[in-house]
Amino acid sequence: MGNRKVSSFGSLFLFTAVIVFMTYGLQRSETALLLSCYALLFGIYVWVLQQESNTRFWLLGSMFARISLLFALPNLSDDFYRFVWDGRLWEAGQHPFLAVPSEFLKQHLYGVDSTLFAKLNSKENFTVYPPLAQCVFWLSVKLSNDSVLGSVIVMRLLIIAAEGASFVLIVKLLRWLHLPEKKVLLYSMNPLVILELTGNLHFEAFVIFFLLLSVWWLSSARRSFAAFSFACAIGMKLLPMMFLPLLPALMGWRRALIFYLIVCVSLAMFFLPLYDQRVLEGFSQSLHLYFDKFEFNASLYYLVRAYGLHTVGYNTIQAVGWKLGIISGSLMLLYSVAQWGKALKLPPQQEQHRIADLWKGFLCCSFLYLIFSTTIHPWYVVPVLLYSVFARFRFPVVWTAMIFLTYAGYVQQGFFENLWLTTAEYVCVFGYLGVELLCKDRSISATSYSV
Repeated sequence: MGNRKVSSFGSLFLFTAVIVFMTYGLQRSETALLLSCYALLFGIYVWVLQQESNTRFWLLGSMFARISLLFALPNLSDDFYRFVWDGRLWEAGQHPFLAVPSEFLKQHLYGVDSTLFAKLNSKENFTVYPPLAQCVFWLSVKLSNDSVLGSVIVMRLLIIAAEGASFVLIVKLLRWLHLPEKKVLLYSMNPLVILELTGNLHFEAFVIFFLLLSVWWLSSARRSFAAFSFACAIGMKLLPMMFLPLLPALMGWRRALIFYLIVCVSLAMFFLPLYDQRVLEGFSQSLHLYFDKFEFNASLYYLVRAYGLHTVGYNTIQAVGWKLGIISGSLMLLYSVAQWGKALKLPPQQEQHRIADLWKGFLCCSFLYLIFSTTIHPWYVVPVLLYSVFARFRFPVVWTAMIFLTYAGYVQQGFFENLWLTTAEYVCVFGYLGVELLCKDRSISATSYSV
């Protein structure tokens, strides 16, 4: 017992120290050190999952690791500069959706200056962050108007609070579904989750919290609260909208329609204050750029792109990007329809089975969306990992390990994607998924736990 306690404290200290070193001491262009540190973190993570260890100890340890990053500026992503930019525009009485940053720069607003502008990664694009995310931006600037680091600290505190609340909800849902509580560590101790959400301030943390809260309310038959929480998740990032067709399989059409109505009314409350024709035009332009211009770490799209280059001699993203989106959306809808038919066969009292199927639906739809997407940043797979906590699939764990290889493309001169590493990533992910599909009877009991 003593040796196990020593090894646990030693592993937690090493885990936290490496995360602190990566966040405070490295830049994303330092590829060898970055990947080596991440490999060490992932090794500790896998070791923790395979031990018969104290779940509460590692939950508290994962929170300690997050809190240790409180005063760091994100070093693997520069998106947070846009968060501060939008927040400062709100504080200056301006509407971030009405113009691109270069136009606001000409107005000489307080805090919206050339120093911050130079650090933005999308100077000529409209903001795409929904209203609740904008509220967080504004609050972070309101509480620290003159300091980027101060605004970062406010956002990070909110993310840490959301993560802590998510851990509580995950444990509650695992108990309700009669699943081992230790499965929470699949999410809480994952180094990609810590580095990308708490470290790099990505708002998937809030989306995950509101989705967990929504499902918890659903499990308690408090559907109005669940619908409002679901709307809050959409208000942080729009992607949860793709889960809406899954809901009739859980609660039937009559209740689902009432759920949809509450979601729509809530979203109208969130979005209506931002309404302006120029907002819709700017937002649609940003979405157009996402499907027709941006490409990063894609899977199926890169195969389509290679075929296009071979047959017509140029990049066909403008012709195929939106079509892949339609294909993925159609497949999600077909999956949802199949779930409607399956739900008819379940007795009304089988609520746990319906909730379990809902998590599988979240996992399936998210995976379909990502594999047809033209852009997959590392933090995009964090929600997929969360959904897998409630399912038998573990390929998202492999994905969180392999997707960090994308940081090998960052050098001091810019970014150069290594397609060999991208190929290795997806061979491992699809390969592991294939093994799991072939081994349908694979299960994890409360006494025998592994990734």
